[in-house]
Amino acid sequence: MKKIILITGGQRSGKSMYAERLALSLTDQPIYFATARIWDEEFKERVKRHQARRGDNWTNIEEEKYLSHHTIYNKVCVVDCITLWCTNFFFDANQNNTKEPVIDEALDAIKKEFDQFTAQDATFIFVTNEIGSGGVSDNVVQRRFTDMEGWMNQYVASKADEVVLMVSGIPVKIK
Repeated sequence: MKKIILITGGQRSGKSMYAERLALSLTDQPIYFATARIWDEEFKERVKRHQARRGDNWTNIEEEKYLSHHTIYNKVCVVDCITLWCTNFFFDANQNNTKEPVIDEALDAIKKEFDQFTAQDATFIFVTNEIGSGGVSDNVVQRRFTDMEGWMNQYVASKADEVVLMVSGIPVKIK
């Protein structure tokens, strides 16, 4: 039976660990989709810590954009995370852009990809960040990305069966 769960919260709120524990409570063979591009050494180390936390029973798939290319029928998967997934679509759409960043093309593409991926009969656990909860950036690129990511979070939440907000490591069910 298809189910979509969204886990959201601030940086270091315990989202990924909660998502992993939830997946393991539903199956002993979960799938982990890592959407990150490795941009620098610090981030590479962060990814290594996440990988070390998961055991051999996880199927790890590194996919920056096209999750729907993977068939996961009747499986449980964690997608970590929407923010980094959005970053990839945003960056690619704006790579050669020298003017104000555009988001419509990237947002439409990621929504389409989300819909194709979640059309499968599986349990989807998406992790995301509430990056718009802080102050407003004085950088136009950051503001436009924050807008896009916020709209994507709203889109996923509207499709989700459950939404959990992580606060200081504590899950708070909001839908």
